[in-house]
Amino acid sequence: MVGEAEDDSEPMVSEPLKLVRIASMTQAMLVEVRNIELDENAVTRLQNVHGRTVASLRDIMSDELRDELDAVVLPLREGATEAEVRLAQAQLAGWLEGLFHGIRASLWGQQVAVQRAAMQNLEALHALDAKESPTKADENSSGLYL
Repeated sequence: MVGEAEDDSEPMVSEPLKLVRIASMTQAMLVEVRNIELDENAVTRLQNVHGRTVASLRDIMSDELRDELDAVVLPLREGATEAEVRLAQAQLAGWLEGLFHGIRASLWGQQVAVQRAAMQNLEALHALDAKESPTKADENSSGLYL
């Protein structure tokens, strides 16, 4: 199922709506700050928002996704430059976009598997009906054509 780990014991994302909100906020913030020059206070604030965002994501992620997030989105050091903070935000937005593409691909794969199973069940029913039809016709026939 989408959002669940391979072994189905732990959901990949415990709060999908929170994930969507965080991703939307991250993307919007990246777009907003892309074309403006940030002063030192704005860089510090953006760095704090980035840290809280990553922490919030870690709280709702499975261990597997948490490890991936930690590997891809490296923590910012104290006093990071404007470029470093912007790059970290872009990394985070890119990782989230990749996560959503993975979820969409998983949904599509599940839909295909369900359709395939439904077709197999339908074919099995048709085969069963075809097998039973001649017997029923013989039982109901009186042998006379009218």
